[in-house]
Order: sequence, then C-alpha cells, then structure tokens
Amino acid sequence: MKQLFLLATTVILAVAVNGQQSRYISVAGFTTQTAMPFAKFSGLFTGIFHPGAEIGYGKNFKVKAKHDWFAELKLAYFFHRFVQHGIPLYANMGYRYKISSRFMVQTAIGAGYMHSIPATAKFKLNDNGEYKNNKGIGRMQAMATYSIGGGYVLNPSSKKTITVFASYQQLIQMPFVKSYVPLLPYNSFVMGIKKQIR
Repeated sequence: MKQLFLLATTVILAVAVNGQQSRYISVAGFTTQTAMPFAKFSGLFTGIFHPGAEIGYGKNFKVKAKHDWFAELKLAYFFHRFVQHGIPLYANMGYRYKISSRFMVQTAIGAGYMHSIPATAKFKLNDNGEYKNNKGIGRMQAMATYSIGGGYVLNPSSKKTITVFASYQQLIQMPFVKSYVPLLPYNSFVMGIKKQIR
C-alpha cells in the first residue's frame, strides 16, 4: 500500500514541477476530529478543538475559461490531544470549476506520508521488570485525502490573484494500530489564503 502512495505522490509531483503554467502558494489553518468519512461535520465546531496549520505549493497545469486542473504539494502539522502530533506531507490532484471571475468550487484527492509522534508518555517493560521510556521519534505512516471546497478571488483583474478558500477534508491515516485501529479517519475544516506567484 505504501508503494501505491509513493507512486501517486511521484506522479503528482512530476506534473506540479514541469511546465510553465500558473503557480501559487497557500497557507491555512484547520480544526480536525476523528470520525468516519463525512460523519462529524458539526463536531468540527462544537467538539474538542484539535488545531492544525498547513502550507502549500500548487500549479494549475490545465487552465480553461471555466475549468482548471491542478496539482499541489502540502506540509501540515496538527495536534490531536492525548493521541498524537501529526506531520503530513502529501500531494493532491484536483479539479476546479469557476462559477464566475470571483467564485469557484473544487475537489481533490491525494496521498502521501504522515509522521506520527505520540502525544502522551509511552513506556515499555524491560527484562529487569522496569518501565523505560519508549516514545522514540514517532512512526512513519501512509495517508490518503479527499477534499471538497470553494474559494473567493479578492482581485480577479490582477495578474497575481489572491484567493480566500475553505474546504472540508477527509484524511485517512494508515496503519494507525494494526491490531485494533488499522485505519484512523479524520474530518477537517480548512480555511486559508492562496496567492498566485506566476
């Protein structure tokens, strides 16, 4: 499974780096909750707050009057209280529909790597019957994402536009704990801003 995510990430990155189409950078904040896909949207605002932040680099590799195809590379950090610190690095490929010069909707799928660091102390019993710290530097994990959202262009007549965006994202971390929770799903609400740089 990890080989499949590595292949998907490599393909998306190859598309994002090649060519001369428009490119952009983004920064966003998000809140996240563990839940089955699309099962806990209201809990993102009323439940326990698990904050995160994300930076990204993207490229529109096929641009039409009403449609864009794009690829993105993103690096994020989030804190899930009592569970983990998550550091995802992943690539997205998506489709954007431009409703007008200012409004757009989009969807994307992605895959990549997540580094998971336990958020609480972790101990292991040694041969002498003593508990030793076993937290370490974390675990390597694979991840997959799906998102749907929209955006508003603040300056549509500019050559380098600035867009405010929001999206609902589903992230699946795997394998979380093979014996009882092999797949850990997260629902996230993401808000941010992106600026065209080329």
